[in-house]
Amino acid sequence: MDVYEAVDSRRAVRAFSEEPVSKEVLERVLTAAMRAPSSGNLQPWHVYVVTGEPLAELKRRATARALAGDAGDEREYPMYPADLASPYRDRFSAAAVQWYKALDIDRDDPDRPMKIAALNSEAFGAPVVLFCYLDRTMGPGQWADAGMYLQTVMLLLRAEGLHSCPQVMWTMYRKTVSQVVGADDRLTLFCGVSVGFERQGAPRLRTERAAMAETVNFIGA
Repeated sequence: MDVYEAVDSRRAVRAFSEEPVSKEVLERVLTAAMRAPSSGNLQPWHVYVVTGEPLAELKRRATARALAGDAGDEREYPMYPADLASPYRDRFSAAAVQWYKALDIDRDDPDRPMKIAALNSEAFGAPVVLFCYLDRTMGPGQWADAGMYLQTVMLLLRAEGLHSCPQVMWTMYRKTVSQVVGADDRLTLFCGVSVGFERQGAPRLRTERAAMAETVNFIGA
């Protein structure tokens, strides 16, 4: 699979099979991903790879919180700006319609937040979840580095025939995650990334993207 195909086929999969992912493949992907760019070569990411019984226990704890209507732990950073203006708000709203349809959840369902949280806390059935942390002393530049690192990981996963789903939702239950993975207080949870093989027959969601002309300007060309 070449780079263009990996980029084009990468999408947030929300239905994974139970097929296990070998540690050898994960080690190969994460070793190669160390070449991701980072300003000053700080390589600020701290990653915990959770599988097996520890992941099952984490899913049980997080799902119990979700089904109990737990609003989650205090946010350490906002998922989106408080005043999301157009065109960003319009793109988000359009994508949300597609998400709810793919998950078979009515947008007007009063239990929608709880149902979505419960699906997320199960990692959509994924057998592997990577949790990416950053040191609390790091700034916006290092958060950008972590984003580039995770994108590199997700593209390498596609080269291995695997899919992924980045989930900021895990920050809602960051204390539960930290208890399971053993992350200390100097680290803050950026997100989780569910990893596995896509479940056959599951509805495929591919959100639309803005036209290049909306986001790119060529100067001098």
